[in-house]
Amino acid sequence: MHIVIPGALPEPEVAAELAPHLAQRAPTLARWLGLGTPRTAACPASDAWCTPLEHWLLRASGFTPAQDEHISAGLGPLRLPGADDEPVWLAELIHMAPSRDGAALLPADTLAITAEQSAALMEAARELIADSGIGLTPDTPDTWRVHWPEPVRLACASPALVAVSAVNDWWPQDPAARPWRRLINGLQMAWYDHPVNQQRQSQGLAPVNSLWLYGGARRRQLSRPLPDDLRIETALQAHAAAQDWGGWIEALADLERRCFAPLAGAAPTLVLTGRERTVELDARGGWLRRLRPHDWRRWWCAR
Repeated sequence: MHIVIPGALPEPEVAAELAPHLAQRAPTLARWLGLGTPRTAACPASDAWCTPLEHWLLRASGFTPAQDEHISAGLGPLRLPGADDEPVWLAELIHMAPSRDGAALLPADTLAITAEQSAALMEAARELIADSGIGLTPDTPDTWRVHWPEPVRLACASPALVAVSAVNDWWPQDPAARPWRRLINGLQMAWYDHPVNQQRQSQGLAPVNSLWLYGGARRRQLSRPLPDDLRIETALQAHAAAQDWGGWIEALADLERRCFAPLAGAAPTLVLTGRERTVELDARGGWLRRLRPHDWRRWWCAR
C-alpha cells in the first residue's frame, strides 16, 4: 500500500516543536516513520511549476518531460488519462481576487462548481470562444479541455501551486499566450454579472470568474499507471499551507484514528510532502520489522 500525505513535512523551524505532538497524537505514523528508510527529493516550485504532491504523482507515473517542458506539463495527460495522443491542455474554472500581492487564485476544489453552472458559463462564453479560435470542451464540471488551432509551447504552472503562491508570479507572459490572455479578459467580463455568479454570491460562494491554463504534454510521455493501492490523505494540507499548526495537530490525530491505526499491522510505503520537498519511505517487511527503529526526528526536523 502507498499512503501519500501532503503537508506532512513542516518546515524545519517548526518541525522540532511539532515532533512530540506527532509521536503522541499519531503513534502508528511515528512507528512507520521509524521503520522506513527515507529518500528525500527536492522539488522547488521554480523548477517544477507544480506542487510537491503533483511532482511525486508525475514521477510515479513515469512522466518524461520534453526538452523544453517543465514537469508540470504532465498534469494534462495525468488528469485526462483517456485522452488522445495530442497535447493535453486543460483549463480549470477558478475564482481570482485582488490580494496584497496582486491577485490570488481559489482553485476549483474549493468552489463546489456544479455541472449546470459549468454548462451555463460555457454557453455564455460560446461566442467569445468561437471568435478566439481556441476550442474549449467540457471534461468535468470544473475542468475544460483546451484545443489550440496551431501547436503552441507555453510554460504554465499548476492551479494548485498558484493557489498557494501569487497569480502574478505565474501569469503566462509569453507572446504565444496572447490569444489566451485576450480570451480570459473577455470571459471575465462576460461572467462578472452572470446569473450563475449572482446565485453563487447569494449563497455565500465565491464567483467563478476565470480559467487557469495548464498541462500541454502528451499521453505517451507517461510510462506507467499509478499504483492501484495508492491512497492520498489530504487532511493536513490546508493547515500546513496556512501554518495553522493547532489545526494540523488535530487533523493528524484524526488521521491516526481514521487511517493509520486501522492499518497498524501493515507495512505501507509512505510519501510525505512539504513546501518544496518530498520524502518517500519504504517500510521494512518481514523480519526486518523486528530491527530497532530509526530516530525519524533526525530527518523529519533536518534543515
